[in-house]
Amino acid sequence: MVPLRLFPAGWRGVFEGLGRWTVSPGAALRRPPPWLADPRPLSLGRADRAAQTPPGKKPLSEKKLKRHFVDHRRVLVRGGRGGNGASCFHSEPRKEFGGPDGGDGGSGGHVVLRVDRQVKSLSSVLSQYQGFDGEDGGRKNCFGRRGAVLYVQVPVGTLVKEGGEVVADLSRPGDEYVAALGGAGGKGNRFFLANDNRAPITCTPGEPGQERVLLLELKTVAHAGMVGFPNAGKSSLLRAISNAKPAVAAYPFTTLKPHVGIVHYEDHQQVAVADVPGIIRGAHRNRGLGLAFLRHIERCGFLLFVVDLAAPEPWTQVEDLKFELEKYQQGLSQRPHVIVANKADLPEARANLPALQARLGGTAIALSAVTGENLEELLLRLKDLHDESMAAELARGRQPLRW
Repeated sequence: MVPLRLFPAGWRGVFEGLGRWTVSPGAALRRPPPWLADPRPLSLGRADRAAQTPPGKKPLSEKKLKRHFVDHRRVLVRGGRGGNGASCFHSEPRKEFGGPDGGDGGSGGHVVLRVDRQVKSLSSVLSQYQGFDGEDGGRKNCFGRRGAVLYVQVPVGTLVKEGGEVVADLSRPGDEYVAALGGAGGKGNRFFLANDNRAPITCTPGEPGQERVLLLELKTVAHAGMVGFPNAGKSSLLRAISNAKPAVAAYPFTTLKPHVGIVHYEDHQQVAVADVPGIIRGAHRNRGLGLAFLRHIERCGFLLFVVDLAAPEPWTQVEDLKFELEKYQQGLSQRPHVIVANKADLPEARANLPALQARLGGTAIALSAVTGENLEELLLRLKDLHDESMAAELARGRQPLRW
């Protein structure tokens, strides 16, 4: 019979009363099962299992990341540390003086910013990145493996600043910038072999990687920028002409982040239109949303001034919008543009249309984003402006933006 002292105290009650046990002759030579050898009592509680899970911050899902538009991020980047060199000597039978054979350490990995078209904001960029370290050198002149390159995905239109100075402009898909260099690997004692020193024992450690503090700033890249006061119908118009789905509601500042929609044409041509959040009077002095989104207009080749045709004196909206853009950056209001008079389906809008056309010389396009009235004229004018912008970029020797 197996004595009960061989089992933990928590199991004695289980085996009491089960009768006599018979042990085979070879049982003494076999190791007991793990559940009998473990002196700790078995716990099946949910609380115990939860306590064994290390606490940590749960990463945000892709859906939640899209809710938070971030266009500023301060990032600390460090390159990987280089591996240490090895100090050892060759050992082989009947070869007493084999000489040094310590290999060099591998260099540390770089931290590289890479543009990814699927990334729309800087919300997925962390505040700190550490490159991969290189491996140490080994015996038999084995060099350590260099650290892998750490790629950080950033959206199109990311400006990289250091100390207030722009060091990189990642405005094209696939652009890369080495944010931090990896450290050089250390030298093994084989490197120090010389005629006057046949048995060096010197080896050097790996160097630390480069450390930098960078400020990432996002400026939305699109062919056209849609500018207008709050509740002018910019989001409704973007939904009507593209595949974007910005929020639409009957209150000011419904749009709190830029949205980019793609307008498709029959010849497989695509035009990117950015809906910039509402601008108010005094935006250049940082009123309202202020300077937070005015910079997203800088990269647009041409503009769409969207005015509320149902508002009193709608022509003053065009003057105020141009004034705000000019105060923010000189020459911004002089870019090629088209004036879109939205909400033409309302009765008060039809009454204001003749006065607006007279003030602007008949250049305004009256339409309704809700009913789809006169959208074809806007799409044709949009394509003409896009073709002119593409030709101007090629004339300057630049590669035009393609979506």
